[in-house]
Amino acid sequence: MAHTTQLQVQSRTALGSRSNRRLRRTGVLPGVIYGHKQAIVPITLPGKELALALDHGTHLFDLNLDGQSEKALIKEVQYDHLGKEIIHVDFTRVSLDERVRVTVSLELKGEAPGEKDGGVVQQILNEIEIECLVTEIPDSVLVDISGMALDAEIRVKDLKLPENIKALAEKEQMVVSCHTIEEEAPAEPAAEGAAEPEVIGRKVEEAPAPAAGAAAEKKAPEKK
Repeated sequence: MAHTTQLQVQSRTALGSRSNRRLRRTGVLPGVIYGHKQAIVPITLPGKELALALDHGTHLFDLNLDGQSEKALIKEVQYDHLGKEIIHVDFTRVSLDERVRVTVSLELKGEAPGEKDGGVVQQILNEIEIECLVTEIPDSVLVDISGMALDAEIRVKDLKLPENIKALAEKEQMVVSCHTIEEEAPAEPAAEGAAEPEVIGRKVEEAPAPAAGAAAEKKAPEKK
């Protein structure tokens, strides 16, 4: 069963960006709960507890509001322009028998034998969208690379997922590979004394024209 984190949340009456900034300065985050054709409820929640749960890959929460608890799934987390601080969270209501779509991280497991033959393991896909029951959302999907020889590849179609979990990414999309990385050979220096290449369009320097009346003038024949 999916790991569930309990959060104590409060109703939020003051709305707007100015009010939200004041909340965040006190360590409290603004958010909303919606879904199941019920009213949208603006809430506040503890920022540190949410951040810790997200770091552990939690998707499903028990939100305690006004003495009542309901299951909710993280739908969207908004970050600041640096991508570090959480500024807003959207939750969607879910039921325990509901199938949902979520994005979970991909984690490599084991060591690839191909690395001993000069291969380098490269993880191309770091997370994947899946569909499953809300109670069976994994914290992450493990990718076993212990059988990867040199030049081996693992694609989405090769992932070992439980029968009730469906990958929604393209089947041929690359997840991880083990290949040698060829280094580019350094450029060879130019040989000494090499002739300077002719520059197309360069004008050939012409000899200066003789001065007027100089040796170019012909001497008149003497009269006998």
